Amino acid sequence: MFAAVAKSIFGSANDRYVRGLGKYVDAVNGFEPNISALTDDELRGQTEKFRQRLASGEKLDDLLPEAFATVREAAIRTLGQRHYDVQLIGGIALHRGEIAEMKTGEGKTLVATLAVYLNALTSKGVHVVTVNDYLASRDAGWMGRIYRFLGMTVGVIVPNLTDQERRDAYNCDITYATNNELGFDYLRDNMKFSRDQMVQRPFNFAIVDEVDSILIDEARTPLIISGPTDDKSDLYISVDGIVKTFEASDYDKDEKQKSVVLTEDGTEKAERMLEAAGLIEGRNLYDIANTQVVHHLNQALKANVMFKKDIDYIVKDGKVVIIDEFTGRMMDGRRWSDGLHQAVEAKEGVVIEPENQTLASITFQNYFRMYPKLSGMTGTAMTEAPEFFDIYKMNVVSIPTNVPVQRVDEDDEFYKTMPEKFAAIAKEIKGKQEAGQPVLVGTVSIEKSEMLSEFLQKEGIKHSVLNARFHEQEAHIVSQAGRIGAVTIATNMAGRGTDIQLGGNLEFRMQDEFPELVAGTPEYDAKAEQIRAEIVAEKQHVLSIGGLYVLGTERHESRRIDNQLRGRSGRQGDPGLSRFYLSLDDDLLRIFGPQTMFSRLMKNQLEDGEAIVSPWISKAIETAQKKVEARNYDIRKQVVEFDDVMNDQRKVIYEQRSDIMDAESVDETIVDMRAETINSIVAVNCPEGTYPEQWNVPGLKEAIDEVLGLQPPIDEWLQEEAIDPELVTERIQKLADDAIAAKLQQIEPDQWASIEKQVLIQTLDHHWKEHLGTLDALRQVIHLRSYAQKKPIDEYKQEAFLLFERLLVAIREEVTRVLMRAQVSFDPAPPPELPDFITQHIDPFSADDDTADIDAAARGLMSNMPPLLNIPQPDLPHREGGGVAEAPISRNAPCPCGSGKKYKHCHGQPA
Repeated sequence: MFAAVAKSIFGSANDRYVRGLGKYVDAVNGFEPNISALTDDELRGQTEKFRQRLASGEKLDDLLPEAFATVREAAIRTLGQRHYDVQLIGGIALHRGEIAEMKTGEGKTLVATLAVYLNALTSKGVHVVTVNDYLASRDAGWMGRIYRFLGMTVGVIVPNLTDQERRDAYNCDITYATNNELGFDYLRDNMKFSRDQMVQRPFNFAIVDEVDSILIDEARTPLIISGPTDDKSDLYISVDGIVKTFEASDYDKDEKQKSVVLTEDGTEKAERMLEAAGLIEGRNLYDIANTQVVHHLNQALKANVMFKKDIDYIVKDGKVVIIDEFTGRMMDGRRWSDGLHQAVEAKEGVVIEPENQTLASITFQNYFRMYPKLSGMTGTAMTEAPEFFDIYKMNVVSIPTNVPVQRVDEDDEFYKTMPEKFAAIAKEIKGKQEAGQPVLVGTVSIEKSEMLSEFLQKEGIKHSVLNARFHEQEAHIVSQAGRIGAVTIATNMAGRGTDIQLGGNLEFRMQDEFPELVAGTPEYDAKAEQIRAEIVAEKQHVLSIGGLYVLGTERHESRRIDNQLRGRSGRQGDPGLSRFYLSLDDDLLRIFGPQTMFSRLMKNQLEDGEAIVSPWISKAIETAQKKVEARNYDIRKQVVEFDDVMNDQRKVIYEQRSDIMDAESVDETIVDMRAETINSIVAVNCPEGTYPEQWNVPGLKEAIDEVLGLQPPIDEWLQEEAIDPELVTERIQKLADDAIAAKLQQIEPDQWASIEKQVLIQTLDHHWKEHLGTLDALRQVIHLRSYAQKKPIDEYKQEAFLLFERLLVAIREEVTRVLMRAQVSFDPAPPPELPDFITQHIDPFSADDDTADIDAAARGLMSNMPPLLNIPQPDLPHREGGGVAEAPISRNAPCPCGSGKKYKHCHGQPA
C-alpha cells in the first residue's frame, strides 16, 4: 500500500531515471541553434573536431550533447526527420550500455544513430545487430546517409560475401550485420591459419536491434559450425518405416518438454521388428552394440510424433524447411541437429542429407558478452528485465512515447472450442471490414493462419495471409495492412521491420501499382502526389472509425510476443483497439494452463458459441505464460552454464591459436612440448623412486620409437650404476635435440619455422574438433548423474576439465611426433584453405535449430584438407558404427584410472 502511494507521488524508479536524463536533453537542445546554422561542409567537419577532442583527452560523455545535436541536424538534412526529445533519451540509454524499450512506431532505427555516431568517433568500430539480412541492408542504406554525410564509413555484412568484402565491412566505422553472421565470422576467424585471413577486428561496441528476439529467444540455441559425416540414409528410412507402425499406446509423449519415449510394450515391439529387419545385434534393444540404432529410433519417434508439418516445418522443393517458432519465417538451409532433421526427411520421403560433426560452437550469450560495451533496443523488454541483467548486466529503461498511447486493450474473449472461436473471429472481422476498419490478425502457426483463412473465405472476407509461405511479399503486405477494410493474417509480427501506416504506404503503393515508372521523373512525381492525397484521405477515415484493430487468435507462450502484436496498433498517438480470442483447445491452455480452470469452465456448461469475459481467466492465462517464461529462462540459463565451461576452454584454445599466428617463431613452444612429452614418457615407464629392474623397458623403447622415431641404446644405459630416470630423460632429450638439429641443416630456418606453426595450428584444430564432439556427447548423458544425487553441471565441469587436460597432453605428444618423424625432402605446401562447412544454430537440449546455411565463402571439405607433411596421420578411436569416441588418450600417457600404468598396458589394451 505504502509503495503504491509513494509511486503515485514520486513515480517509479524508471520514471525518476528518465527524468534525470532531462538535463542532457536540454543540453542537446541548447546546441541546436548553433549547429543548424552550420553549412554542410562545416557540419561534416564536426566529426574531425570531435576526434581531435577525444585525442586530447576528452571523454565521449563530454562530447554527447554536441554530437547528438550534430546527428539530429544531419538527419534533418539527409532524411527530413528530426529526433524527438524522447528519442534523445533513448540514444543516451543506448550510449550507457542499457536497453531502451520503445513502443512500436517510436523510431528505434533513428534513435540508434545517436549512440552509433558518438561511439564510432573512437574509430574502433560500432556493430549494429539486426534480426535478418533485409533489415541489415535496409538500415545500412537508410541510416547510412546520415553517417556518410558526417564523413563516416558504413559497411554491411550479408551472406555470400568474400573474406575481403567482409574485412572491408568490419574495418568501417559502422557495420550493420545479423547476429548469426557476426557469430559465425568469429568462429570462422578462429579456424583461419594466419592473421591476415581473419576478417573481424577487436570488439568495441554493439547495439542489438530487437534485443529480446536475439538475446532471449534465439539465445536458447548456440551457433555451430560443422562438417559432414558418413551417409546413413538407409538406416533412417528403415527405422522410420518401423516407427510409422507404432500406435499411441506404444509410447508416452510430453508436450511440455517436447519429448517422447517408448512404453515397455512399445520397446518389445520395436525389438522384434528391428531384429526381423536385421538392424540390431541380439534380441536386446539396449545392448551396448545397439546404441546407434536406439538413437535413430528415438529421433524417428520424435520426428513422427512431436514434429508437425506446417507447424514446425514445411516441405518445399523436396526439402524439409524449418519454421521459426518465434517469427513464423522459413529458415532455408537450416537444419536440426543430432540426426533429427534426417529423421524428419525420412518421415516426409524426401532426399536425406548427411549428418554433421561439430567443428566450432559458441552461444550468443558468450559471444555478445565479449563486447566491452553492449546495448539494445526493442518494443518489449520489461518482462525479461531480470534475465537481461543476470546474463548480460544490462538494465532496461522504458522510454516514454512521443505522444500518449490511445490504444484500447480489451479483455480476452473465451470460447469452449477452437471452431467456435474461429467462427466468432470471422464474424467480428466481417463487421469491422464492412465498417472499413483495418484488422491485423495474429496467429501462432502456419496451420492456424491457414485454418482461419478458410473460415474467412467461407464468409467472403477478402484478406492477405502473411506467413512463411509468402515470405517474399512480406514487406508489401505489412505496409498496406492499414488501408481501409484491409484484413491481414500474420503468423508473427516480431521483427518485421516495416511499420503499419494507416491509409497505406506511398513507396510500396508506387512499386505495386506503377512498377514501370522511375523515381524522380515528372510522371512518377505526378502519380505519387495523387496517391499521397489518397493516403491522407484514407488515414483520416481510418482514424475516425478507431484506427487499426489488432485481433489475437491465441495467446503466445511469452507475454512479450503478445505485447509485440498489440504494439502494432496505436503508433504515434493514433487510436487503436486490441483483443485476444481464446479457447480450451489452445496449446498454451491445454499444456500449461491450471487444470482447475478447465473444470470450473466445464461446470459452467457453456452454450455452443457462447463467450465469457473474466479478469480471472486473464489472470490464469498470465500465470501460465509466466510459468512458460520461467521454464524457458531455466533452459537458456542451463545452456549458458554448460557453455561457460566450454567457453573457458575455448578462450584458452583461441588465445593460443592467436598467439601462434602472431609469433614470428614458435620454436620455444615446440621445444617445451617436446621436453614435456619426453618427461611424460619416462615418468610412465620409469617412475621416480624405483629401481631400473622395475622399469618397463620394452614400453619405454616402444614409446620413444613411436613418438620420437629414435632407438637409443637403453640396454647399455641400464648397465651403468648411476642410471636414474632424470639421466634417462636428459639423454633422450639430447638425442631428440640432435635429430631436430640435423633436420635444420637440410632446410631453411624460415621454412622450418613456418612448418612448426602450421603443424601446431593444424594439430590444435584437429584435437579441438574431437574434443568438441566428446563434450557434446558428455552433455547429452550427464543429466543421468542426477539419479545418483549428483548435480549434472558440477559433474560436467569435472569431466570437462579432465578431458581438457587429456586434450593438452594429446596435442603436445602429437606435435612432437609429427615434427620428429617428418621427412624434410618435400616442396613446401601452402597453408590449407578454410574448408566448406555448415553453419548451424542448434538447441543442445531439444535439438531445435535456428540456422544452418552452406557457407559460400570457402570451398573443399575438411576431410580433403591437404596433408602438410608426408607422415602418417594420427589414429583416432571411433565407436563401432561411426561417431567420435571419447577424447583420444595417448597410448603412452598414464592411465586415467590411477593405476600408475601406461594407458596401453591398462585400460587401453585391445579387447
